[in-house]
Amino acid sequence: MLAVSVLHDVDVEPSPLGVVLPGEPTLWVPWSECRAALSGRHPESDDGRTRLAAWLLARRRAGDVPREDLVAALRPVGLPTDHVLHPGEGWVRERVLGDALDLGIGTVGLDPADPDRVDLLPTPALVTAEISVDAAWTGARTYLEQMGALAVSRLARDARGVLRPLGDCDVLTLLGSRALRQALAQEHQGLAPVLAPMRRRGWTRLALIDPAFGPAAAAATDAVDRGFARPLLVTADELTQVAPGGRPQDVLSVPAAADPWSGSVVVHGQMAIADPL
Repeated sequence: MLAVSVLHDVDVEPSPLGVVLPGEPTLWVPWSECRAALSGRHPESDDGRTRLAAWLLARRRAGDVPREDLVAALRPVGLPTDHVLHPGEGWVRERVLGDALDLGIGTVGLDPADPDRVDLLPTPALVTAEISVDAAWTGARTYLEQMGALAVSRLARDARGVLRPLGDCDVLTLLGSRALRQALAQEHQGLAPVLAPMRRRGWTRLALIDPAFGPAAAAATDAVDRGFARPLLVTADELTQVAPGGRPQDVLSVPAAADPWSGSVVVHGQMAIADPL
């Protein structure tokens, strides 16, 4: 907790049974809630400190606004199940089939330094504000489907198939929309490949993307802003990452065929170029 306070500038007052977050009103966070915020990460690891700091800051900001303002600020958030900011099972309101993407509740406009940023909202903050968790998620889920439908319209006009944030939903959150997943699946005969190595950008037409780009982009992106390191396979109801392994760079080493229509090229590993005929 000392490291979180110093490194992340979180004002806390520790006690034997938990911590107090000074402000008006003061907020009490027991150690059991702090342990839940770590979600299995070691408390002295960078990931653990990042998760705990984000949790405490979100709790304080939610407590700083009137109840009606907090309700108006509620938004959906999608995160990979192993993301550094994932607050744990208690935050998850919906898990998309495929065990890759979790959906939960966040807020927008509560950070004075970045009013456009969407932060994760710990479930205890809703309980403290006497807001129904189910009602909060119903509103956020409706908003997500509205943004997903708009994303479908935008993609229809984009020949490159680039996914961008829309409204207060980043790319990973938009992939939680069934409307968007269904449109992608229909475009690709039921199973769509998607690349989303960062939270704010994705690609739906992988024939135009270097096979090695996804893992490289994910590795070069800060952990907080990172998406999925491996490609996704998307149907109307499911979203899953491809299995680890293979060497995407092998595809790049295959020379271009003089007559690509006359035969097939097979690359050992996960990637392959099949005979189009």
